[in-house]
Amino acid sequence: MDSVRISKRLSLHLRHAPEKIGITLESDGWVEVETLLGALKQHGLALSRDRLREVVAGNDKQRFAFDETGTRIRASQGHSVEVELNLPTATPPARLYHGTVERFLEAILREGLRPMRRHDVHLSATIDTAIAVGARRGEPVILGVDAQAMTEAGHEFRVSANGVWLTSAVPPEFLQLLAAPGTPE
Repeated sequence: MDSVRISKRLSLHLRHAPEKIGITLESDGWVEVETLLGALKQHGLALSRDRLREVVAGNDKQRFAFDETGTRIRASQGHSVEVELNLPTATPPARLYHGTVERFLEAILREGLRPMRRHDVHLSATIDTAIAVGARRGEPVILGVDAQAMTEAGHEFRVSANGVWLTSAVPPEFLQLLAAPGTPE
């Protein structure tokens, strides 16, 4: 099985549905590597520890991380199951970015960015990353987030192991439409 398909299976079970293969994530999202490998094997995906390391290291978005001992693994962010990643608050750059698609734009500009089925809103430090995120669902729309003003207003940010900025919500007054289909660059 190719790395992308393995990564998708890992995302499913480490972010959204661990119970589908009979594993339980610790409260902070970790699971023993051997437990994961055994459960995956029982459900038709036999991976060696080395192959798992290759997939984790080669994941373009670094969605997964091993603990310092290499005996546990978790998704870096994006969970829909209840976990507490225990990421410390951090001061973000003055501006962050969010990529989406046009069909969500009206609601976002009216209500702001909300986590929806996830625990937090995901923001990017670069426009290029936001474009890549938005392009997953169609022609990307890029929003700028005034992270400095949000911080000054008391909003908290955290940054995941793979550089994704997380916050509970982004009210509409902190958003600016930067690029949308049909707008000049």
